Amino acid sequence: MNRFNRPGLKKRILESMNFSVFFFVVVIAIFLIGISFISSTSSKDQTQILTDAVNKDIIHCYAVEGYYPPNLKYIEDHYGLTYDKDRYFVDYVPIGDNIMPSVTIVETGKK
Repeated sequence: MNRFNRPGLKKRILESMNFSVFFFVVVIAIFLIGISFISSTSSKDQTQILTDAVNKDIIHCYAVEGYYPPNLKYIEDHYGLTYDKDRYFVDYVPIGDNIMPSVTIVETGKK
């Protein structure tokens, strides 16, 4: 009898290959789930950073000029605010010269 022709050898080889393939698929799945989680966390952080930047520029304008900016374009021109207009919609509603404007930032989903 040949040592390579033992009855259980083929079965053991197939079982070890199945385990290796299964383990590889599990590792890839965990990796993809991790990437997805990091991506969603990063997107939330970017929205918060834009919100903080807009509010900082609004307050800075009021401190320097004595009134709140009349529109978002004014902040972009005079205070250097830049953002991805395809990815975010910024709703800027001025209420008055001495009342802080209402700002809503919505991510549109385009990347």
